[in-house]
Amino acid sequence: MGYQNAYAAYQKTNVNTASQGRLVVLLYEGAVKHLKAALNLFDANGKIKAGDIEQFGIHLQKTQAIITELQVSLDMEKGGDISRNLMSLYVYFNEELMDATISHNKQKIEFVLSKVDELADAWRTIANSTANAPAAKVANTLNIVG
Repeated sequence: MGYQNAYAAYQKTNVNTASQGRLVVLLYEGAVKHLKAALNLFDANGKIKAGDIEQFGIHLQKTQAIITELQVSLDMEKGGDISRNLMSLYVYFNEELMDATISHNKQKIEFVLSKVDELADAWRTIANSTANAPAAKVANTLNIVG
């Protein structure tokens, strides 16, 4: 049990001390993790076993929650076209994932995964820039705990 407590403390510290850009990267990384986990539940025939359907749905719901968190963190006034474009992408991703949850469409999940992975790479570049301030100095920090 000590290992789990130590890991939870590490995660909490990682989130609490991360810059705003790093928090966005952590959200994307969480989405990638859950999308890959959902894809791993497909068998060689592209089907999900009856016993794995609940877990499949949970992974996609968690991904949708992460994408929704990214949506609500957008500053539509300051972000201009970039924020509007990201909002459109996030809405589209959630629609595709909702459909994939119902239809078990592996291709839709793979598509969303590829785009989220691309966005994660772009945000990693941004987060690694020297202009990024620590979260403690940034108002309106993201809530990625939970």
